[in-house]
Amino acid sequence: MGRWALDVAFVWRAVLTLGLVLLYYCFSIGITFYNKWLTKSFHFPLFMTMLHLAVIFVFSALSRALVQCSSHRPRVVLSWTDYLRRVAPTALATALDVGLSNWSFLYITVSLYTMTKSSAVLFILIFSLIFKLEELRAALVLVVLLIAGGLFMFTYKSTQFNVEGFALVLGASFIGGIRWTLTQILLQKADLGLQNPIDTMFHLQPLMFLGLFPLFAIFEGLHLSTSEKIFRFQDTGLLLRVLGSLLLGGILAFGLGFSEFLLVSRTSSLTLSIAGIFKEVCTLLLAAHLLGDQISLLNWLGFALCLSGISLHVALKALHSRGDGGLKLPKGPGPSADLELLLRSSQQDEDDDEGYFVTQGQQ
Repeated sequence: MGRWALDVAFVWRAVLTLGLVLLYYCFSIGITFYNKWLTKSFHFPLFMTMLHLAVIFVFSALSRALVQCSSHRPRVVLSWTDYLRRVAPTALATALDVGLSNWSFLYITVSLYTMTKSSAVLFILIFSLIFKLEELRAALVLVVLLIAGGLFMFTYKSTQFNVEGFALVLGASFIGGIRWTLTQILLQKADLGLQNPIDTMFHLQPLMFLGLFPLFAIFEGLHLSTSEKIFRFQDTGLLLRVLGSLLLGGILAFGLGFSEFLLVSRTSSLTLSIAGIFKEVCTLLLAAHLLGDQISLLNWLGFALCLSGISLHVALKALHSRGDGGLKLPKGPGPSADLELLLRSSQQDEDDDEGYFVTQGQQ
């Protein structure tokens, strides 16, 4: 009887993990292809990103309100001094990372975007070393060389290579390294009380919106103000379809963060890292099959080399966690650093987390 119960528990946990991974894949892969599809007809990626930030802010504010009503505990609200001095740098870096990433979809294919964006772990490691969040080891040097070499092979003589788009997404990866290093530093300051990612997203979105606005005003403001799709619309139906499409993208963006939160909190950050590796493979295969992205043998070899570097880093994280006596957040962020630092730290308050999941499960 006891063994049967253990088998049922194991099967249930496996099914739950698989379901959470598939949910994460749907949102993560879905928003990549959705943004690429949307930018083909709506050439204002910065405005699109700003609208997504507004949607995420609204949903995070609603989530905070629901949690507060169910737990009867007030949520953290930072003072203006802490908000501008300690949160603003992270918000600005995050805004540029997301904005440049979406901007690059105007010029490059999903496959090149996916491969180049995977190099973010390279910059994260570099900035982790600079800020002394990670110790320099020979294995880390090997990880950097594998990822850099793989990126070079993937872009070398690519038939669909675009310099402008590649520069945008590479710049986003570089800023992403700063972003997640600052995020880790921000979350290590327990006095701010931003361990829960919903609280973090709530505080980041307004400053991200303001940080991205100057770029939007310079590069898209005039064109958008004269566009018949938004401000000078003549067809109300077209306007509603455009706004509906932008709103759906914002919902996908919030769903991505929420699905990552669920996956990490119910399993581990290592599970998210491993799932992230296979997600990149699935994205490239879908891009080649659905969008006709041309990927040569040399490009595939470069991608495999890059994945080997990421896999090595994941293995090092697993050994580091086991050496610490449990599955804890390592000092250095991993390949799925997008929200991993936010998510794992939320487990410091188990009571709050339990209330959070109950509330979110009712939505």
